[in-house]
Amino acid sequence: MMDFTSVSLVFVIASTLLVVRILYVISQSSKPARNASQKSLSTLVVLGSGGHTAEMINLLSVLQKDRFAPRFYIAAATDNMSLQKARVFEDALDDKINLKGADSIQFMQIYRSREVGQSYITSVGTTLYALAHALWLMVKIRPQVILCNGPGTCIPICAIAFVFKVLGIRWSHIFYVESIARVKRLSLSGLLLYKLRMADQLFVQWPSLQKQYPRAHYVGRLM
Repeated sequence: MMDFTSVSLVFVIASTLLVVRILYVISQSSKPARNASQKSLSTLVVLGSGGHTAEMINLLSVLQKDRFAPRFYIAAATDNMSLQKARVFEDALDDKINLKGADSIQFMQIYRSREVGQSYITSVGTTLYALAHALWLMVKIRPQVILCNGPGTCIPICAIAFVFKVLGIRWSHIFYVESIARVKRLSLSGLLLYKLRMADQLFVQWPSLQKQYPRAHYVGRLM
């Protein structure tokens, strides 16, 4: 049997390697993507209720549709409007016939970690359930690109994507676009992704916001 010293040594080595790997992932995530290939990139789009979805649809309208395909849309299970708006958007695309296969566009739902007004005690169980559901979706989709712009439903997905990077399972580029409504402070979702350095690129729509968060990129108003 291994004595206490051997176990401690193994633990220290494993912890050191994990920290080194995390630092490597963070350093590489902050760099622009070097992939010059013209192949399409499977893209996961996280939608939020209200203005979040309107802003995301507006952003998607200027992207190269054949470049970011297939596309997978995810919204909260209690959000009945966002996926409907995404379907209308996809139906209106002139180039939708160029996407190959019946699975080029998919619409999915994910459980929320916490509903509005839900107690923090009961939210522990729903958060664990939401994480498990997000893990199942990430294993199923395995996206190369993740686009999100504020809804809390993006946090479990981005967290799992980051863990996948660290473990070498899948490298998903996470792009977060802060809502235009955020002028002076990041939203909670944006702040978590910024502080924990989980997002590859974080974009803001106001110069004052970029000054407060220097690692963010100012892109002007998207609406």
